[in-house]
Amino acid sequence: MKLRDILVNREERRPRAGVRLALHLALLVAFVLLFEFAAVLLMVVTVGSIDSTQGMVFQSATTLLAVTLSVRLARRFIDRRSMAGLGLQRGRAGRDLLFGVGVAAAMMALIYLGELTLGWARFDGYAWESAPAGWLPDAATWVVAFLMVGWYEELLTRGYWLVNLSEGLNRGLAVLITSVAFALLHAGNPSASYLSTAGLFASGLWFAYAAVASRGLWLPVGAHIGWNIFEGVVFGFPVSGLTTTVFIRQTQLGPELWTGGPFGPEAGLILLPALVFGALAVWGYTRKRS
Repeated sequence: MKLRDILVNREERRPRAGVRLALHLALLVAFVLLFEFAAVLLMVVTVGSIDSTQGMVFQSATTLLAVTLSVRLARRFIDRRSMAGLGLQRGRAGRDLLFGVGVAAAMMALIYLGELTLGWARFDGYAWESAPAGWLPDAATWVVAFLMVGWYEELLTRGYWLVNLSEGLNRGLAVLITSVAFALLHAGNPSASYLSTAGLFASGLWFAYAAVASRGLWLPVGAHIGWNIFEGVVFGFPVSGLTTTVFIRQTQLGPELWTGGPFGPEAGLILLPALVFGALAVWGYTRKRS
């Protein structure tokens, strides 16, 4: 077999899946470095010093630009396919986004109420009671950051990677590989552990199921956005090790094995019944789709 046949699919007239993924990765890294360098220069010239929350927004914005532009260019010039082929069809976009946000909110509410019932969490009040002036702008900043994170993480993992790996291997292996990659992307977060990585792998499986069952990317995008916002900003849990501005102030009292401790519910066994509920909800919502 010739080298060209190994690298190029002659029938499809484009590189094979592994080559496509490698080329996109190189493009993504280049854009991340470029946009982060430009953002640092912009901050130094116009803003000066920034706090950690503003830094989170800047980092999210640069990553969003890098992921979105790299995927767009890769689909056009490497994959030779449309963005809609990643599951970005417009027909059910609004409904799937709203359902995704709603089911994630319900899952997080179940976790919070479950911990309160079991005595694993203590309600300490509301944000405005301790910070009446500053909590709302800070909370809005986190919401904006999580909107961006939900988009670019899903576009990359359940979008570009899942589609190309499914074409090059099969859907089952693609789901497993992208879920492992999703977990490893968060392995450097504060308070990360083997349990948090396992929990994020399980979460990645659920997001992938949402993408496959809905035959699109909008439902997992909405679910990812809703999960982060309701986990951190609304119910006051850590979000994959990150401490956010919160609406409900709470104290964790339960065993870390179950609650996830400083990393948040993704590192605790309490995540599992929530994922089961979420999977059943997605199944009920999408079961009539052909």
